[in-house]
Amino acid sequence: MDIELLEIREFLAARPPFDVLPADVLDRLPRELAVRYVRRGSPFPPRDVSEPFLYLVRSGAVEFRDADDELLGKIAEGDVWSAHCAPDEHQDEPLQAVTVEDSLVYVLPCARVGQLRRLFPAFNQFFNDSLRERLQHAREALQDTCTSGIGLMTVEVSRLITRAPVQIAPNITLQEAAQLMTRERISALLISEENRLAGIMTDRDLRRCVADGVRYDEPVSTVMSRNLHKISKDATAFEALISMTRLNVHHLPVMDRQGVYGLISTSDLVRYQSANAIFLVGDVRVCDSVEALAQVAKQLPELQVQIVASGASAYYLGQAVSSVTDAITTRLIELAEARLGPPPVPYAWIAGGSQARREQTVHSDQDNALLISDDVRPEHDAWFEALANFVNDGLAACGFIYCPGEVMARNPKWRQPCRVWRSYFNEWIAHADRKSVMLAVNFFDTRVVHGDETLHARLLAEATRQARDNTIFLAYLASHAMANRPPLGFFRHLVLIAGGDHAKSLDLKRSAIIPLTDIARLQALAAGLPEINTVERLRAAAEAKTFSAEGAANLEDAYEFIATLRARHQARQIKKGERPNNYVKSGELSALERNHLKDVFAVIRSMQNTIAQRYQTGRLG
Repeated sequence: MDIELLEIREFLAARPPFDVLPADVLDRLPRELAVRYVRRGSPFPPRDVSEPFLYLVRSGAVEFRDADDELLGKIAEGDVWSAHCAPDEHQDEPLQAVTVEDSLVYVLPCARVGQLRRLFPAFNQFFNDSLRERLQHAREALQDTCTSGIGLMTVEVSRLITRAPVQIAPNITLQEAAQLMTRERISALLISEENRLAGIMTDRDLRRCVADGVRYDEPVSTVMSRNLHKISKDATAFEALISMTRLNVHHLPVMDRQGVYGLISTSDLVRYQSANAIFLVGDVRVCDSVEALAQVAKQLPELQVQIVASGASAYYLGQAVSSVTDAITTRLIELAEARLGPPPVPYAWIAGGSQARREQTVHSDQDNALLISDDVRPEHDAWFEALANFVNDGLAACGFIYCPGEVMARNPKWRQPCRVWRSYFNEWIAHADRKSVMLAVNFFDTRVVHGDETLHARLLAEATRQARDNTIFLAYLASHAMANRPPLGFFRHLVLIAGGDHAKSLDLKRSAIIPLTDIARLQALAAGLPEINTVERLRAAAEAKTFSAEGAANLEDAYEFIATLRARHQARQIKKGERPNNYVKSGELSALERNHLKDVFAVIRSMQNTIAQRYQTGRLG
């Protein structure tokens, strides 16, 4: 094969769908292609062709526009246009296409494409897959490339349980229970009453009993934990790990439809795989200074690298990192209270942004606020100011940079009694405009990390009802969700950052993660739903019929793909000793990833267009 044909073969071998063809077919294919040069401004496909072709762009670019001359898409180097070989039955109207650069394209007759489709199912799949299927494949493929053989993501909890649970009645004495645990070599007992799981007692509970001088003939019912957190036997071991980390527990009862199936512990997980997230939280709990917490926080980047390597989705990465951040925040508050004395009135420390949504990566600033009981008096201000400054400074020392927009508890505006917060939401919703909505979205994504949860629950439930019932506010919220339009044909100069530190890169956060988060928030608030996490909002909105199940599933797959791509990019940076960010260089992405990203952008753009029509955002000033 001469050098020119060899070069074409290598180009084909790196581009879908040709990358799945056998080597001998790829050897022959360059001789079957025609090469066309299309001048800038010419119609596409060329009008002088006598038969239908598939076009593969070697260089140049083509834009597709609708009847109103709105840009709908763009193809460039490495992209395939196959509409004549695999027409889209769902295309509502013909598109107008024109080359916007001098372009070189490889041309393959549709008859030959048809032969390849019949002979090679993997090649055929490229043309048959729906957008939904392509997004699912993209999400799965990206996670598969991250996997290094660690199986917490795939192994079910039931597989880690090697014995039947040991259960006792609540009237068994502590001494009898301790003797049973010693005999059975177990670290926890389940307590059942009338065939119902009533509580759990662990070796930690027994140590506390000894320390407190509890009589050994007391029944276990006096010391058992009654507020049980459970998990399904069909859940993954990673879900169990995340639940234990978040709740700071070391045992979870495992349930099936018949009742108690077993008991899983951190030791079970450790035997299967290293469980660093839960160990980090344990380390945080015993830190006695900000300096000690900062040392533990330095391990967070390595935690992200390990979770990405395990093949975990962005959803589980966010759960793990956010759980550690919660633990650090809580410990800082405890250290502050030890210095300042008990709080003068009840309060809630609330986290915002990605921490609140449990979507954090190690590249996150801090967003937080204080919600204080209406019983607060002016003389209490100094206590809460000192608390806020200590915790915000402590988080900064642990690597969570100060919020550039000063959305932090140390800002007096975001450290207020419930009545003031209620007036904030009333103003934002009743007198909605673009500025007020930008403020409101920060505080609809909040949850309590420490303190009185009822203060926040009442406030947010009331604000959510107001938002659901105010069509003008929802329209401005929809307009806000349109602010970041995803790029089409993103690897061209139109969308890459032109200069500075991030030249020739794509901002994954601004291009896709923020728009997806905004859409999920809008759909949830429109239905009056309490969910905060983006994936959970999409699922709940689909159940509430805010939008179609297929649309929600597409957005979920799009979110997981782009967030996992970002997490993998950051893990690579961490391993290189670089500070992680949201900017991925175009050269880091394979041709397949670029195709998948265009599907993601198409999903976002389609949903944004639907939202614009539904809420008539064009009428807003």
